[in-house]
Amino acid sequence: MAPSAALITSLEAIVGARWVKRRPTELVPFDADGLPGYRALPALAVFPGTQDEVVRVVRALSTAGVPFVPRGAGTGLSGGSLANDIVVLGLNRLTRIVEIDAENRVAYVEPGVVNAKLSRAVAPYRLQYAPDPSSQTVCTIGGNVAENAGGPHCLKYGVTLNHVVALDVVLPDGTTMRLGDPYGESDGYDLLGVFIGSEGCFGVATGVWIRLVPLPQDVRTILADFPSVDSAARAVSAIVATGIVPAALEMMDNPTIRAVEASIYAAGYPIDAAAILLCEVDGLAAGLADDVETIERCCRDSGARDVRVATTDDERTRLWQGRKKAFGAMGRIAPSLVVQDAVVPRTRLPEILRTIHEISVRYNVKVCNVFHAGDGNLHPNIPYDATDPDESARVHAAMSEIMIACIAAGGTITGEHGVGLDKLPYMPALFDDDSLAMMCSVRDAFDPLRRANPGKVVPVHACREWHALPSARV
Repeated sequence: MAPSAALITSLEAIVGARWVKRRPTELVPFDADGLPGYRALPALAVFPGTQDEVVRVVRALSTAGVPFVPRGAGTGLSGGSLANDIVVLGLNRLTRIVEIDAENRVAYVEPGVVNAKLSRAVAPYRLQYAPDPSSQTVCTIGGNVAENAGGPHCLKYGVTLNHVVALDVVLPDGTTMRLGDPYGESDGYDLLGVFIGSEGCFGVATGVWIRLVPLPQDVRTILADFPSVDSAARAVSAIVATGIVPAALEMMDNPTIRAVEASIYAAGYPIDAAAILLCEVDGLAAGLADDVETIERCCRDSGARDVRVATTDDERTRLWQGRKKAFGAMGRIAPSLVVQDAVVPRTRLPEILRTIHEISVRYNVKVCNVFHAGDGNLHPNIPYDATDPDESARVHAAMSEIMIACIAAGGTITGEHGVGLDKLPYMPALFDDDSLAMMCSVRDAFDPLRRANPGKVVPVHACREWHALPSARV
């Protein structure tokens, strides 16, 4: 439903004409998110500058019956923020860190605050915002809330859900409410927990109360390299079995290592290693050396060729930059990239990684594995040329088999990237009709008219959505 001239005039009166974009050249930057395999051009993009303007914009859209898609920095990896000929509601102008309450270890921020900016702002108080997606230098807190984002250090600290204590939200009909309580437990159902991770389908968060945690007294970062992916995967299970909970435990295979080391993000990873583990432990300084010694022994017993511990903050930062910029480094291999986000039990990692390799050989595609090994959150990535129809068909067939194999191994289809558009086809393989119908019923409570991010998360037929899937994969 294209916005009318009257609606456009109304939106311009709310936010200013400068912040309503309608020409195709202005809208092209919003035709994809961080997963370039999907494209959909919005009909209009509107960018409120205050929380009050968000409320007024949503109410204007509701009055006109026009659907919309909330969007932050657009770094998502599931096609979840695409708007096919409907309105993009951009939140990237809402960038205020309104309050830092160091004594109570909470902060109140607007949804457009960049993840890393919040961490820098609270660091002088010896506090941190723990969830650290690889895109943390550009992704926003509002987007993190929508996707329930994770990151390497969520193995120990938990995902976004564990660090948000309250939200100020606008429902699709323009109703405002606060979910949760900044300073205590809220009564009744956990509507806060339902909203976090709802991928923009339940409304818009205009303010986020964040739980902050103390910076650790000491941190040790360990790099271990292995002659096989199997031996690295065995080391993961061995480390977890000791009872140590690393702050992060990440794995990268050889194609990923080579991509990183050939890029500006080179971290000093051994390019002849079949796989590396990047493990970090933190906490009180007393006893941390013992944890490092135990982890080193687990790695060597599992077949590690070498294990080293970062000796300076610069070295530690460099090691982590290589890991967090791995997706970007793959741009050197091919112009397009399919990124997946399945989760399997840790004990099934060796088996599923072998299966992924077999699938890649059978379809003659290159899989680069970089993932959160500590919680079994896989990121099998396939760089390819989307302009080559044959290669594209092989890539998507291979990735479909990989996802189904992960489900068959007792896993699920997303750990942090969300369902969006990309994982819609796998939802019926994971949930029966009754479960999908229940998800639709929950959505009814927030958005009975399906105006917020239509066509996402739950397959269209399950909810009888009015809108078809926004676009075909390219």
